[in-house]
Amino acid sequence: MASLSKNWISDLPADRLIAEFSVWSADLANLAAEMRRIDPYVDVLHIDVADGHFAPAMLFFPDLVAAIRKVSSRPIHVHLMVDDRILLSQIEQFAEAGSDLISIQLENESVAAAALDLIERKGIAAGMVLKVDTPVAGASKYVARLNFLTLLGTAIGVKGQGLDDRAGERLREAKALIAASGATHRIILAADGGIREHTVPLLRQNGAETVVLGSLAFNAPSLEERMAWLRAL
Repeated sequence: MASLSKNWISDLPADRLIAEFSVWSADLANLAAEMRRIDPYVDVLHIDVADGHFAPAMLFFPDLVAAIRKVSSRPIHVHLMVDDRILLSQIEQFAEAGSDLISIQLENESVAAAALDLIERKGIAAGMVLKVDTPVAGASKYVARLNFLTLLGTAIGVKGQGLDDRAGERLREAKALIAASGATHRIILAADGGIREHTVPLLRQNGAETVVLGSLAFNAPSLEERMAWLRAL
């Protein structure tokens, strides 16, 4: 697969919602075919990683990222939901597997600075994700180092929940943090969790530049029509 431009984040669409697809919702038994099916529509592939401790789920692993890297040239965003004790080793492994962007949790506070240092040394983009109950202000000291800032709108690592009532307010607060950070590079504000037809317009109106699409994309009766709707928001 062709390598990405070093400026791939700056090159992401700015005039519409970025289409970030969560591999967790793909047909995992036919993953290569799924990657081909979504390729005309997706801007970023989102791969969740959970260790069963930090988050109740257990998914995914470095070899999966390496396999997807072989069949897709789209940017791969790995979201690490793992215990502090293994975070640095997980960054090493997922960087080696071909990740283009690695996001850590703000709640990995004891190793967050070291994790961002490591991601930078690996020459890949850095992101940070906040649990739904974590104060947005806590990200302020890291924002200028990030390329993506993602706010969760539901409890971590659990599918199918409704969007938290504070999601819009939290996005506005995060947007203000980005504006005040002094960063000269692009920092993308993302929303993840509770992504439904009726919530996407709300999230967009409150500053989300991308929403992490799971079943809304993969289970759409017509992916072409779904993406036309998304791009029109």
